[in-house]
Formats: sequence, C-alpha cells, structure tokens
Amino acid sequence: MTAETIPALVEHAARVHGDREAVVSGETRWSFARLRDEVQGAARAAIAAGVRPGDRAAIWAPNGVEWIVAALGAVSAGAVLVPLNTRYRGAEAADVLRRSRASTLFTVRGFLGNDYPAMLAGEDLPELRRVVLLEGDPAGGELGWAGFLAGAAAVDADAARERAAGVRPGDVADIVFTSGTTGRPKGAMSTHDATLWAFRAWSEVATLRAGDRYLLINPFFHTFGYKAGILACLLNGTTMLPERVFDAAAVAARLAADRVSVLLGPPTIFTSLLELPDRPAHEVRLAGTGAADIPVDLIRRIRGELGVPHVFTAYGLSEAAGVVSVCPVDADAETVARTCGPALPGAELRIAGPDGRALPPGEQGEIQVRGRHVMLGYLDDPEATAKAIDADGWLDTGDLGRLDARGYLTVTGRLKDMFVVGGFNAYPAEIESVLVTHPAVVEAAVLGVPDARLGEVGAAWLVTRAEVDPEELTAWLRERLANFKVPRHVHVVDELPRNAGGKVVKEALRRRA
Repeated sequence: MTAETIPALVEHAARVHGDREAVVSGETRWSFARLRDEVQGAARAAIAAGVRPGDRAAIWAPNGVEWIVAALGAVSAGAVLVPLNTRYRGAEAADVLRRSRASTLFTVRGFLGNDYPAMLAGEDLPELRRVVLLEGDPAGGELGWAGFLAGAAAVDADAARERAAGVRPGDVADIVFTSGTTGRPKGAMSTHDATLWAFRAWSEVATLRAGDRYLLINPFFHTFGYKAGILACLLNGTTMLPERVFDAAAVAARLAADRVSVLLGPPTIFTSLLELPDRPAHEVRLAGTGAADIPVDLIRRIRGELGVPHVFTAYGLSEAAGVVSVCPVDADAETVARTCGPALPGAELRIAGPDGRALPPGEQGEIQVRGRHVMLGYLDDPEATAKAIDADGWLDTGDLGRLDARGYLTVTGRLKDMFVVGGFNAYPAEIESVLVTHPAVVEAAVLGVPDARLGEVGAAWLVTRAEVDPEELTAWLRERLANFKVPRHVHVVDELPRNAGGKVVKEALRRRA
C-alpha cells in the first residue's frame, strides 16, 4: 500500500526502509526509522506551540537536517508548508509571509552573513505568532530550535499520530511562490496527492532507487530541492546528503567521500565540475539537469569526462507540482540536450496556438499540461487561476515549445521573453542554444533591448572560457542564424545573475541594459 499524504510517507519510509541510511550530514547519520522519530518529535512540538491544521508554516533557511525535520514536522502537524527563498530581502520575505498568512516561521541567523529575523524588523506581520530559530542564538523573542523541540513533551505520540492521520490527500500540502523573474510572485497551491503522484512518476523515469546516495544541492525552498529531493528520497528509500551552498571543489571531494550516486542541478553545476583541473574518482551513476540552452557537448562530457552513465533532463514549474516532462536516462546525447522528453507518465502535454487549439508536431506555441499534478490554483487569486487553467483542466505554462513526432518536448523560451526585431519574432532560448556551441562560450543569456531603427534588437551576456572577438562572433552567428536573430550587443561577464533555482534573472540584465 502506498502513502497518500506526506505524513503517511514519512511513516511508510520508516516501515519499509527502516535501518537504511536516510540522512547523512556532518555527524548526523540517521536511519529512516530515526528520521521518522525526529519528524514526529517536531510535529508534537508544533502542536504544543499551537500550530493547527491548515495553518501556514513558512521556512526561510538553507539546506540542512533541521530544514528537513522542521518542514516534515510542520506538515505532519497538519500545516501547509510555505518555503521562502534564502536570497529574499526583508521586504520580499515579509510580502510572502503576509500574503500566505503564515503563523509560524522557521529561520536562521548567520547564513552567509544574513540575520533573517533582523531583516523583518519593522514589517507589519499581524498573523505571525512565532519565530523558531533553526540555527543561531535567539534574540528579540524568537524561540531556539532546542527550546521548540522541548515542547514535544507536552503532546503524546498518539495525539501526533491522530493529527497526521487527519491530513487528507486532497488537502493543500504547500504553497510555492513562483520565482518572480517576470513579475510579482504568485503562490501555487499543490495537494499532497498531486505532489506524491508526480514524484512517483518522476522517480520511475529518472530511475531513482533504494540505496542511492543523493547529494541535495538544489535549494530546499525550490521544488527541485524539496520535491525532487527530500520527498523523492522518502518515496524511494534514497539517502539524503544535504549541501548548504555549491562550491565545485568541495562538491567534487564529497562525491568521492560520501559515495554519492545521484547528482542533480542546473547546467552550471556540471560545467563548474568539468572546469576543475583535478577531480577525485566517484561513483555517480545518475545526473539530472534542465534548461532551454543545454549544449549537446555538455551531455557528452558528463557521460565521457565525468563518467556518469545515466543522464536525464526534465522540465517543470511550480504550478504542476514541479515537473511536467522527463527525458529517459538512456536517450542519445542530442535528445537529452535538445528535448525534455515526453509528458510525465499519466499526464498530457500539448502545444497550443494563439487561439488555444492544439498544434501539430514541429510547430511552436505555448506549452500546456493537464494531469493529476496541476495545482489547485493561485493563492487568493481566482482571476489569475482562471486565466492559467481552462475549463478542461489545461494549464497554460507561459513557456514556448514544440513537440516532435515522438511526443518529446523542446522548450524554446518564455512568451514574455520574445522580442520583435523589425517585425520578426526572435526567441532568446533559440539564440542562446546556438551561442553556447561556440568554443569560447560557457553560458549565454539573450534579451531584447530598445533600438531606434528596428524597435528592438538582441543583446547577449556571455560567460566565456577564452577571449571573444565581437566581430568574429557576429560573423560566426550569421552562418548559423537569420540576421535579425544575431545580437547587436555583446557583453562578457564573470557570471550570469541567477535565482536559487538556477534560472537566469533576466530582469537583472534588463536593468543593466
């Protein structure tokens, strides 16, 4: 029998995988049974603190054992999880806390020099009743993690089990606020059923399995880290190895020392590892990534130079529990790099034209998805929900793409990223996918900027491994792209601005332009 809710999943993993290692971090080496006990303790503490079914519990903290326990404990007490981006500043975090009506905040003091509670000073948060510090010394009314957990003594285990049993598959499990790279973030509400269904299917295609050791680099506040990380590990009996921040040399050492077998992350994770002059031997068997501009050569190098036999790509968004399509791990390098595979098993995927009708294979349009994993809607925004999900259940993703004859999806860009050069539509993802095949270019980002004659033209920001001559690059591009697609402006930078999910924040580039 499979678990139908996240609290039931924690119990199920303990029952099925028992003494198998669940979490390894520093001195912590917990089995699945021990993790269940720790989560139940956190759930009892949450109940003792006054957390009620349906309350919103926010967490603003880096990857770590405490994040896992606090999040799963709150959800086991019947709360709805609201993850906050660790890069948020105070006003951004306060906006999400207010809009989600969070009554509890789990946070830290000291991560990368940030004092998160201090950032909230002066913010109007009328519904926030308690702040629990997972790390750092309490000051100004917060409750320390040890003090919070001590409250569990006031609630017996039977009461906690009863609370967990009261959670239903159709209840909202989390509210994940979109990245906000193109506007104000919206809160996508996913149910327990939607999330667990999606990541059972994802796990099957990605080949995650019991006994794997998964280095969790992706931030837990992102669906890639929480759902394709923590929850996927619970679903499969996979060991979690949390990583707070990405450092290529440290990660390369940990791959060997911790016998890591699964490594997932944005392409920059793998390009950084490949740029290291010395890499210790490792046992990674499965690598996963995703983006619209993955060079075919990168997939070949992951398999050849890093020695990872199984590589897959995937595409998803918060509005579909975090996953829409997955490319099989044994597909050829060109298929893995240039497509995101077919729809998740049991879900539907189509490309729609401006009139909303499905387009045939090969034609570009808006990506739409339908299935059990589509969100209930946006928090307190019925208008945006109705605009995103039609009467037949199709979710408009806002992304552009095309399907091939096999039903494999290629993401070609964002509807909002398209720019018009002298009357011709230009799509940044297409231009970026060509730029990264240039031998000197490591990463590329393109957007439209104003032009007096043509209305808009392309501007490219490049991370390079060697000096680039703009005239030579322009000539090279003109052999591969129509003239209107060739960027008129080229900027070489040390790094591209990215959000913690790995997406390039083009608004930051637009401000520079």
